[in-house]
Amino acid sequence: MPASKPWPLPPDAAVTALPLRLRTRAAGLPRDARDTLFLLAVIAVVLLPQLPTLPLWTSVLAGAVLVGRGLLAWRSAPLPGWRWRVGMLLLALAATWLSYRTLIGREAGVTLVVVLLALKTLELRARRDAFVVFFLSFFVMLTSFFQSQSLLTAALMLLALMGLLTALVNAHMPVGRPPLAQSARIAAFMTLAGAPVMLALFLFFPRLAPLWGTPNEGMTGRSGLSATMRVGTIAQLALDDGIAARVRFDGDAPPPRTALYFRGPVLSRFDGVEWTSPEPWERGLPQLRSRGEPVGYEITLEPSNRPWLLALDAMRTAPALPDGLRALQGGDLQWSTNRPIGDLLRYRGQSQLDFTSGPVRRAGLPGFYLALPPGSNPRTAELARQLQAQAGGSTTALVDAVLQRLRTGGYVYTLEPGVYGAQTADEFWFDRKAGFCEHIASSFVILMRAAGVPARIVTGFQGGEINPVDGYWTLRNSDAHAWAEVWEEGKGWWRVDPTAAVSPGRVGQFQRLVPPPGFFAGAIGAMSPTLMQHARALWEAVNNAWNQRVLNYTQTRQLDLLKALGMDSPSPADLARVLLMALVAASLGGAAWAWRERRRSDPWLRLLARARTRLARAGVSVPPDSPPRRMAEQLAARFGEAATPTRDWLLRLEAQRYARDPADDLAALRRDFRRLRWPG
Repeated sequence: MPASKPWPLPPDAAVTALPLRLRTRAAGLPRDARDTLFLLAVIAVVLLPQLPTLPLWTSVLAGAVLVGRGLLAWRSAPLPGWRWRVGMLLLALAATWLSYRTLIGREAGVTLVVVLLALKTLELRARRDAFVVFFLSFFVMLTSFFQSQSLLTAALMLLALMGLLTALVNAHMPVGRPPLAQSARIAAFMTLAGAPVMLALFLFFPRLAPLWGTPNEGMTGRSGLSATMRVGTIAQLALDDGIAARVRFDGDAPPPRTALYFRGPVLSRFDGVEWTSPEPWERGLPQLRSRGEPVGYEITLEPSNRPWLLALDAMRTAPALPDGLRALQGGDLQWSTNRPIGDLLRYRGQSQLDFTSGPVRRAGLPGFYLALPPGSNPRTAELARQLQAQAGGSTTALVDAVLQRLRTGGYVYTLEPGVYGAQTADEFWFDRKAGFCEHIASSFVILMRAAGVPARIVTGFQGGEINPVDGYWTLRNSDAHAWAEVWEEGKGWWRVDPTAAVSPGRVGQFQRLVPPPGFFAGAIGAMSPTLMQHARALWEAVNNAWNQRVLNYTQTRQLDLLKALGMDSPSPADLARVLLMALVAASLGGAAWAWRERRRSDPWLRLLARARTRLARAGVSVPPDSPPRRMAEQLAARFGEAATPTRDWLLRLEAQRYARDPADDLAALRRDFRRLRWPG
């Protein structure tokens, strides 16, 4: 009878069998193939933080090389010849030159190192090649912190470090097929042993600005604020939920929510399309008149590659900044620094919430606060003349009339008002009646200027939210806001937020316009409306703790630590002495540990030595370098069948050391050793 055909596997059985076949195949790989695949996986983790900052071709090339090298290891296929490697290297050099127009510099250098690391895996034949890959990987890990020093990057690099140390330890275990778990345990022990030294270096090594601390000219600002504003640009920031700054207020109660205006760039020039800031020398000197007690706070500003400092309106005195940064203030009360902010920055401030500013007489006021392009927004200009006539020349009455029109005229606060044309104010007041904060603020300022009242736009952040986990007030890019300031004779500049008239909830209750959530976040939110909020608050609190305690561990905080240790007036020299003492103590501890380890031998070798001693008592003398198999042969030759149990035990001892999958562990072999009846 013909042989029957096997029944096909059901689909679910086929899916289940595939991982089983892969595991079986992986278990049967030679050691060099297994170790190569593990090293390639670790390299992929090392390169992962670099992907957002590298050119696309670099990520594609590195990924293709790593995948191809993994397939070669899986199939035990030969490596490509030198012509392929040289060709890809020349291609990478040419692509780097086309991307950066140079082969020198931070960005071009990092790109080349990443490419070289990937290409080096194509000639991974000997231990020497593996060591080159290890050290290149360690260097690429360092370059990851050039772009980001966030908690997520640090956690990923810690994982990569453990992987590289595991691979390095494994490369120094050439005998047999040691399991990767054993190498990982040794690597973890080495990391823990070195942790005290790393902690001492972090705490006491003098804080110096890193060589990469100068921000990259091509870096995009992440605060969302700009020195210019076109109608519609701030609305785009509502789509960005990233953190711009964190604030901790002094005392138990923060200021009222309606007072949380954080001033950024002040825009006073208008060309009909775009609002821009005046030049520094055009802003005059700051003149601040305030009432009430100031509010103290500490603000942690995220890197933005922008020069301005956020301040709760209005900060009178300059904040203390790290060395190399200097705070400057113009007549518009805008604070800025002498260079772009490329690193996380923390500073303290004191602000007045009830204030007016600037000159109180028209003679001291620059003319651009009234300037409008000829023929700009004619219908708005006519409306301004009508409202000014009704107000009787009073600036306060005019502002009240405009705000009342916004409250009762059917105006809408929205992220999607449509595309505005050239006459933005006319379209807002008469046609669309819808817009985001910059539509409303720009239209308000244009109307006030058309009525003969000096006015300007202030951009920044309004509101925010408190993190219930750590108590910090969080400002997001989606909190970016634009409001207005008008000038009045005898009073000076004072704030008017026309958006609050259209949508009071935007200012009072922090009702933000946000885009709909993605599929994943929406699905979780549907199951538990508060789960995503709690998870985000917890993560942001942990990340903020990393920022405050690690990234913001400055030399001032180092000296404060020395004061806490009992030093009255610590100096950088005291830091060096404490660091030296800590390193000496760590070195002595390491030496003591090494001396103890030298007194301890390999447990397998100790068990073998005990067996050699028992054989000597039985009258079988074996050389000190004899392996267990040779000892078993000599024992069988002397005692014959009576030595079978002992001979088998010696062969099991050898298998435990050298077999691919040993059946016994040392504990079982020790127990059996004590039960053996040795011949003789």
